[in-house]
Amino acid sequence: MKRLIFTTIICLAATVVFAQTDSVKTTTTTDSTKTRHTRIRLGFGDDVSQVRINDTTDYPATKAPGFSFGITLTRFDIGLTTLNDNGSFNLSPANQFLSYRSWRSSNIGFDVIQLGYRFNSSFRIYTAGGFDWTNLRLRQSITILRDQAPLSYRQDDIKYDKNRLSATYIRVPVAFDFRTRDDDDGRRFHFVAAAEMGVLISSSLKQESKENGDFKLGGNYNFSKFRYGASLRVGYGAIGVFGKYYFNNMFENSPAQDGLRNFSFGMSVGW
Repeated sequence: MKRLIFTTIICLAATVVFAQTDSVKTTTTTDSTKTRHTRIRLGFGDDVSQVRINDTTDYPATKAPGFSFGITLTRFDIGLTTLNDNGSFNLSPANQFLSYRSWRSSNIGFDVIQLGYRFNSSFRIYTAGGFDWTNLRLRQSITILRDQAPLSYRQDDIKYDKNRLSATYIRVPVAFDFRTRDDDDGRRFHFVAAAEMGVLISSSLKQESKENGDFKLGGNYNFSKFRYGASLRVGYGAIGVFGKYYFNNMFENSPAQDGLRNFSFGMSVGW
């Protein structure tokens, strides 16, 4: 998992470096609604593959409506996960055993397939499918017990170097993407509001200690099998920021964790 994440980050970072280097020459014709471009450009998502060399054809300033569908690698999110306990970012006494390291609890995800409809150059809607990982780095020396309802734990006498509770979801956003016109560099601002849905596909506990070495155990850790929420994204070119909040409980069949929900935010690459 860690190798997959690092490899993906490196590939996307390299792509961003090349994607941000454009060669653009623009002249305006007598028709103020059209421009001529000589452009060599790489990009992400809806801005992919604009390549024109010595092109003297006039192009309209807006795109025609239409559907798009395909395999993609976009909206790569890497950020932090925060727990919201009935409206507070401080955990209640009943949830103190889930105390976590804020700067080491992460949210990572990306989309791999997308279906969209473009109304014009400024607005489109799309739905996508991808993967999303939530990782909580627990502070306390405990072991979350698998296949237990309600959520239960065992206090340990071991000091863990790593004690991570993780869940993997298939994510399905339904998004509304508002975009500005391309600037002189061929980039644009994006403002995206979306409904976020997720289906649990796995969960696990990973521990590292001097006494027991590395240990990973998959199973049922009471994560909600289905989650739903909302997200906001703001970006320029291929780079942006995101925030996601899920409206239902993070754990199910566990009354003591009622009202404990997940909020994530961070950086997003690819649009």
